[in-house]
Amino acid sequence: MNWFYLLLVIPELCFTMVCGYSLGLKMMGGGGFGAPKKPSFAYTGAITPGKVGPKLDVPASIGRPDYAKDGVPKLGSDKGPLWDVKPVAAEDIPRMRASGRIAREVLDTAIRMVEPGITTADIDKVVHEATIARNSYPSPLNYHGYPKSCCTSINEIICHGIPDTTKLQAGMIVNIDVTIFHDGVHGDCSETVFVGGVEACDPKVKDLVVTTYEAWQAAIAVCKPGTKYNELGGIIEDIIKPKGYSSVKEFCGHGIGRVFHSAPNVLHYRNAQRLGTMAPGHCFTIEPMICMGSAKPVNWPDNWTAATADGKHTAQFEHTLMITEDGVEALTGKIDDSPKYGWM
Repeated sequence: MNWFYLLLVIPELCFTMVCGYSLGLKMMGGGGFGAPKKPSFAYTGAITPGKVGPKLDVPASIGRPDYAKDGVPKLGSDKGPLWDVKPVAAEDIPRMRASGRIAREVLDTAIRMVEPGITTADIDKVVHEATIARNSYPSPLNYHGYPKSCCTSINEIICHGIPDTTKLQAGMIVNIDVTIFHDGVHGDCSETVFVGGVEACDPKVKDLVVTTYEAWQAAIAVCKPGTKYNELGGIIEDIIKPKGYSSVKEFCGHGIGRVFHSAPNVLHYRNAQRLGTMAPGHCFTIEPMICMGSAKPVNWPDNWTAATADGKHTAQFEHTLMITEDGVEALTGKIDDSPKYGWM
């Protein structure tokens, strides 16, 4: 999950700045005596908030990350330099593979249910139930106070959309972002889905989604020992910029393992920052957020949801990856019965 906001300095901020320590925007009433109150916040596109239901329960028997009770992560809080990327412990590699497989299965379950008329809260409920059915905890739940078990980001929503009573309509796109915690480690993945099938989608939006996928895959393809993390953003931009698309700079990919978010920072735009070099055992996400127009995020009053400043569409894909001795393994890669990408 692209949970970093202005993470160039503090890795935890992906989920934190937009998470609850952000701009402090408030919904304000309007009108005079007897007039209906209207929100003063200027939403940038057609998507506006629905009603958010209560947090869903997790059985006491399921292992929890350290923030599950109070919302505050403890493990990994003593972060070193952003370029000091630590490999996962050898004993955690099988755990990472298992968590990645579970995250993939849960995301696939959510993708299969996408159709016009369902709500994003319906998706969250299915994600929650599929996660606990696999003896796992939905990592987003109460992370810095996040209220739901996954993120659902529609059309112009860049990331961190909170599932609510909003109904999906044919022609929309929705990114479903799933992270699970199992046996002490996290697995994280997301996919942008066409509501009503690709045939219901505007061809321009389809091109955005496919181009985002192609740029994401191109970045994954160069991952191997010795590759510098700061090379990935240029590869992505070389694919998207000729089409006039832009890459969000305020959110980035991240290291993952026993800690939800850690080094490296994976920037999805051309940069020369010191971010470290890939080595066997490194686990991290690549998750570009690509926009039709402006890549500037506008944060909603819920302090989580980030929308494009111009209200134009945005798309994203994400895998948890592990560097091996001779390449890279997509721990959340599609399996034999996974739904195919909508345009394939």
